[in-house]
Amino acid sequence: MEQGHGTKCVQAGYTPKTGEPRVLPIVQSTTFKYDTSEAMGKLFDLQESGYFYTRLANPTSDAVAAKLCALEGGTAAMLLSSGQAASFFSVFNIASAGDHVVACAAIYGGTFNLFSVTMKRMGIDFTFVSPDCTEEELSAAFRPNTKALFGETIANPALAVLDIELFARVAHAHGVPLIVDNTFATPINCRPIEWGADIVTHSTTKYLDGHATSVGGAIVDGGHFDWMAHADKFPGLTTPDESYHGIVYAEKFGMGGAYINKCVAQLMRDFGSIPSPFNAFLLNLGMETLHVRMPQHCRNAQTVAEFLAKHPKVAWVRYCGLPGDPYYALGQKYLPNGSCGVLSFGVKGGRAAAETFMKNLKLAAIVTHVADARTCILHPASSTHRQMSDEELIACGVAPDLMRLSVGIEDVEDILADIRGALEAI
Repeated sequence: MEQGHGTKCVQAGYTPKTGEPRVLPIVQSTTFKYDTSEAMGKLFDLQESGYFYTRLANPTSDAVAAKLCALEGGTAAMLLSSGQAASFFSVFNIASAGDHVVACAAIYGGTFNLFSVTMKRMGIDFTFVSPDCTEEELSAAFRPNTKALFGETIANPALAVLDIELFARVAHAHGVPLIVDNTFATPINCRPIEWGADIVTHSTTKYLDGHATSVGGAIVDGGHFDWMAHADKFPGLTTPDESYHGIVYAEKFGMGGAYINKCVAQLMRDFGSIPSPFNAFLLNLGMETLHVRMPQHCRNAQTVAEFLAKHPKVAWVRYCGLPGDPYYALGQKYLPNGSCGVLSFGVKGGRAAAETFMKNLKLAAIVTHVADARTCILHPASSTHRQMSDEELIACGVAPDLMRLSVGIEDVEDILADIRGALEAI
């Protein structure tokens, strides 16, 4: 019988045998010993699974990746050192110089910069489309050399909800996978693979960790995309990799394992963006309570959003749980049990009023972070998105006066009292 997601949060990924530690052990070792070179050689040839160097695989990290894989309903997964590394690897694993990728414009500012500046310098061209584009407009953005379509379940910080089914349908019509960053929703509130996504990424730094202790990222393969059916588009997966004994990943590992195995054997080998085993251990502790924390985040955020929407000093509120929100219908479709604890809003009086508001908060902290147990707030235009022009900010759904409030799991009356006091100071 399929286990519930709460059970998977607690139990999946690691099952101790008799006499083994009940808690997932931290294998804090760079290297692993073998009796013969032949035995180790089989690992290098990918003939057998096992561990020889933590840059490629580690038991602690693999167990946590397996837990996330089970939660997302995937077939293979890997942990990385950050969400940025996950976004980069997810695309670079199937696109290279001369290729093209279509991405939703409403994405995290760091990802936007990664795609539009850094990866563009690497020779990969990106076309950005509105999250509200029609199927025809989205399809028109594709080119013969397009290798992927990228979006976020809930955009950070624009909070646009991605129409996953529409984006998946168009991606598959053009013979490419849909990659979805599911950081804000988490697999508790949305599992994009069930809606047609092929690859799911996470900044595990956020809700999965939940306590602001460890930066990390993850990639999960849904195992449904047929790379061999589009062999000409994805030679890295369907032709011999001369840098790794001539292996053909799609033949060796099939649809369920080719993508992640290539990502580890090739990209992790060369870039080394690995999490420490200790950080993986901390991530696992956070994930054990994910199914308990997310409903509380959502309840608190819904209450705060409703309060702000009625306050006379608040100009606007963006939260897909509000019936008047532009993404309410999509939120009800893809996120019927709640979206996340993050909402955006602006106060009357613009930037000056926003600065006054933020200076008078006592409980909510101004930090360059989001989505953990503690309530925090940020003005993206002057921090995380400061490298973007006002025009670029507006294009990706971030108003210059936008404040991103990450509602924690404290008592909601205390959160409301803090916000009420700061609003009165304006």
